[in-house]
Amino acid sequence: MPAGSCLGSGEAERTAAPTPWARYGRRARTRAQPSARDPTTRTDLDSYSVLRSTAVAVIASSVIGGASATPAMAEQSTASQGVHVSTWKMRVAVNTRKIRRAPVPTKTTSKAYAFRLVSRRAWPSTQFQCLDSLWTRESNWNHRAYNAGSGAYGIPQALPGSKMGYVAEDWRFNPQTQIRWGLRYIKGRYGSPCGAWGHFRSHNWY
Repeated sequence: MPAGSCLGSGEAERTAAPTPWARYGRRARTRAQPSARDPTTRTDLDSYSVLRSTAVAVIASSVIGGASATPAMAEQSTASQGVHVSTWKMRVAVNTRKIRRAPVPTKTTSKAYAFRLVSRRAWPSTQFQCLDSLWTRESNWNHRAYNAGSGAYGIPQALPGSKMGYVAEDWRFNPQTQIRWGLRYIKGRYGSPCGAWGHFRSHNWY
């Protein structure tokens, strides 16, 4: 040990031999930091730039494509709405035709139908006048007239009303069926409407 040294032999040895912790610290301080010149680091940076450029290009193409497709999509939507509206209107029109009912028969329509049948039988107009007087007294040309006392039904007051089923099954509500049956009955029993009207005036029935 040189003269003038204040350190003993043990202290000199501790100073000369560094501790393991000091050795690790040197390594930590002397570890090389990544630089831009490192091939590995440069490859990572280049890959990141490529990914960023690709993402920007995809976003830009999406925006441009969406802007150009917007008018076409609007036209297609408008056309689709027009088709739906037209279909809805057509369905409403069809449903309206389905629920349309036949006009309710009236005295005028019943008399007009009876007049045509009288004319086909080559009877003069006076025969229709007799028929009009007869059925006006019997039912007032009401195809639903019902006599609770006798059970007579309809314009000709058939007794019973089911007799008119010989002409058609709708005798309860169809005045034309009742008129056809009444004229057959009158011709078969009295020969003509005026003959039936004369019998009615005498006996109050026919």
